Amino acid sequence: MPRDTGLPQADAQFDFGRARRRRALSRVAGALRLQPSDVNVILPFEEVVEALGRRGERRLGLQTIPLDSIVGTVDRSREFDRAFRPTSGRVRPRWERIAEATRKGKAMPPIDVYRIGELHFVKDGHHRVSVASELGHDVIDAYVTEVITELGADRAIRLHDLALKSHQRLFYERVPLPPVAREQIRLSDEWRYAALAEAVEAWGFRSIQATGEAMTRAEVAEAWFNEEYLPVVEMLREADLVRRGTETESYMRVAHLRYLILRTHSWDDEVIEAVRRELEAPSWEEDTMVRRLRKELR
Repeated sequence: MPRDTGLPQADAQFDFGRARRRRALSRVAGALRLQPSDVNVILPFEEVVEALGRRGERRLGLQTIPLDSIVGTVDRSREFDRAFRPTSGRVRPRWERIAEATRKGKAMPPIDVYRIGELHFVKDGHHRVSVASELGHDVIDAYVTEVITELGADRAIRLHDLALKSHQRLFYERVPLPPVAREQIRLSDEWRYAALAEAVEAWGFRSIQATGEAMTRAEVAEAWFNEEYLPVVEMLREADLVRRGTETESYMRVAHLRYLILRTHSWDDEVIEAVRRELEAPSWEEDTMVRRLRKELR
């Protein structure tokens, strides 16, 4: 609970010092727990929107929002951390004035935020958010503008995730899968999305050549998912070849290894058995990529 001596100015000064101490302690605790270095870094609004892909926006008006959903900022990325604790003493004078006024019972005007998925980004009212959080409030009044993006975002997203989200968004532009199918494509490295997009486009080109019928990107994406991806993943499960990483990553590794050792794009029991033999009794010791794929599939 916040300290209350009956002297609002002195208590406000104490509040700021405590917020700064909590900021320092959180950094030490994060280092001891081996947390990622960006776990407490405030999210920059424009970079998040660029990564997720802007589709539009709409004003939602005055709402009461949870303070712990506010994790980003439009233009003050260096003055507060992700929990809106001050990162330096530069904000002290204004911070303490707001804290003193709040302790005296003066009403604070609503803040102004952008909403993306479950997250809120402060456009105006950074000090009010910081003070409210330090004084133990759970909610705050805000004028909300919702930004609609191609990809969603939850409260676990970090600065490090933006590159992956950006590549994921570009993948869905090149391979416009239906929503249900999208949920089944999971990759942990951003470069894999580009590689998978190229593989799907190549599969579509071979399919068009084989049938002589033109297909749109959406038709190629759906055909690849139903005729290639799902059946092959099921074959890999039965052969115990879905091991490290996600099913999508196993699919990509086995497909790559298959082509390197057999020079084929086909899938059947003989192909799967050949891949299994290569994993159990290596025959391509001189090929660096084959060795790497074998290691990733073990």
